[in-house]
Amino acid sequence: MLAVASLTAGRRITTTRWRFLWAFPPVCLPVVPVMAALPLTGPAPVSGPAVIPLTGILTGGALTATVLAGRRATEEPRTRRGEVEAALSPGLSPRDAALEIGRPAAASALLPVPDRTRAVGLAALPGAFGGMLLGGATPFEAGAVQVFVLAALLLVESLAIVPTVEPAACGAFPVPERE
Repeated sequence: MLAVASLTAGRRITTTRWRFLWAFPPVCLPVVPVMAALPLTGPAPVSGPAVIPLTGILTGGALTATVLAGRRATEEPRTRRGEVEAALSPGLSPRDAALEIGRPAAASALLPVPDRTRAVGLAALPGAFGGMLLGGATPFEAGAVQVFVLAALLLVESLAIVPTVEPAACGAFPVPERE
């Protein structure tokens, strides 16, 4: 899962030859500690039927955040070139100037998470909750797993953005010019 997600994210962000390596840290590194916390928090048993879907949900979230942040952090400084040049004039480094423009744009990659979290239970019945209920769990157990999933998604996606924006600001992600 993690390898395919890294390949997918790398392909969507950059055209470099080693794009898999650029996407691997932001996609994989946030998922590992969060899944390691699963036994400590105890919302679900540490077994294949519980760990595999949770890892898939978190990997998908990291993939989405990485792609959105990477694309925004690479495209915004290019499309807003005048603002980047204005930031360079007082003496900012090219990296800092690109971060001034790219960082707020990349932060918009987190917008789907709070929106999804606000709608849980009101406008949408989340998959983890429904799956747990259909599998025979009590509503309390299903709710505990869903809270873990929502909190873990927010954490994973937040952590995925940081190692994506920095290389983008340093120019590591060349993107093809649009016509």
